[in-house]
Amino acid sequence: MQDAALRLKNIAEQLLGTELPVRLRAWDGSEAGPPKAPTLVVRNRRALRRLLWKPGELGLARAWVAGDLDVEGDLYSALDAMAELIWERDDSERRGLTETLRDPKARAAAKDLAKLAGPLPPPAPPAEEIRRKGRLHLHTKGSDRRAISHHYDVGNDFYALVLGPSMVYSCAYWETPEGTLEDAQRDKLELVCRKLALRPGMRLLDVGCGWGSMALHAAREHGVHVVGVTLSQEQAAYARKRVADEGLTDRVEIRVQDYRDVRDGPYDAISSIGMAEHVGSERYLEYATALHELLVPGGRLLNHQIGRRPRRDESAYEVDEFIDAYVFPGGELAPVGTTASLIERAGFEVRDVEAIREHYALTLRQWVRNLEARWPEALKLVTPARARVWRLYMAASALSFERNHIGVNQILAVKTPVSGGSGMPLRAREWK
Repeated sequence: MQDAALRLKNIAEQLLGTELPVRLRAWDGSEAGPPKAPTLVVRNRRALRRLLWKPGELGLARAWVAGDLDVEGDLYSALDAMAELIWERDDSERRGLTETLRDPKARAAAKDLAKLAGPLPPPAPPAEEIRRKGRLHLHTKGSDRRAISHHYDVGNDFYALVLGPSMVYSCAYWETPEGTLEDAQRDKLELVCRKLALRPGMRLLDVGCGWGSMALHAAREHGVHVVGVTLSQEQAAYARKRVADEGLTDRVEIRVQDYRDVRDGPYDAISSIGMAEHVGSERYLEYATALHELLVPGGRLLNHQIGRRPRRDESAYEVDEFIDAYVFPGGELAPVGTTASLIERAGFEVRDVEAIREHYALTLRQWVRNLEARWPEALKLVTPARARVWRLYMAASALSFERNHIGVNQILAVKTPVSGGSGMPLRAREWK
């Protein structure tokens, strides 16, 4: 009888219709596949049962999170190879399950996989997979609060380990790839402040304020009064302590509050950095309109948001299963053109769009380095499964930015008054 790795390789190639680009190591110690390729380690038969019961990305994700699957060697190289096989094949190369099972050889391969997997009861999903209460993609205040809690309330110490001293959980702004993460994050915050033309005495609303870094920078460096809102209790507690430690309680207020419940406008400027991805397509116009109403005439919005490439058929867009189940429940990405259009429909005049896709790839690779360098410490702060979620999601996201599957954009928009005076400089990118 063939060893497990060779059997599994033959089965996989039959089902996928192409050669396997990674090497396999099975639970019995056997290996098969290209000798110099990254090695995918199948630690037990349970990994196969997860794939049988949930074929595709979610089954693979569950096996990875649970530790049933692992990678030996460079994670990026393995993901690169697997991405071409699973996520990036042209639609004409994909075979649906029904079509696959019409092929007698594929049916035989599926039966072989079931035999190799052992007893068939499906393993329970890892505890880190979100348990849904209602439809998160409706983006009610309750569902948004639960989604934000799932992602952010996993421990401030863990985030500090990953993000570093800046505690900024969004794309940094790099002068060179050799720069430091802290300098790049400081430069990003300063870039936002300059685009908003902040001056002493202004009121700034920071939507999705995270751990308070933008609010602190704006108050300290530009003398503005800031209200920061977040749905995360842990973020708010951390941010309030930072504010108190810096002696800025007279200029910075941190609230646990939905942006839809902010009623104390008008504000002179609004920053929304890495928050709008949580809003959802059905609520986006509502989001943009709410921010428009909170601004003074002539006030500026800086919307910093991840976007995806447009599709010929936008109705075919589906939320990534792994991200939805383990990372950003209910999160949705839209093309930058769609986002800019909705911001203008809300009444804004879009004045500048800056694409900084490569900057996010650099940021994510640094976060992965931070996590890997302090892995034993991370396992004392969160479960091994949670740490594995983060390592996979950040590494895979870095590759997605590098390959131009997703991007990140800063949209600067103005609530231009009836007079038409925008207050913008005549020459673009002179943020003074």
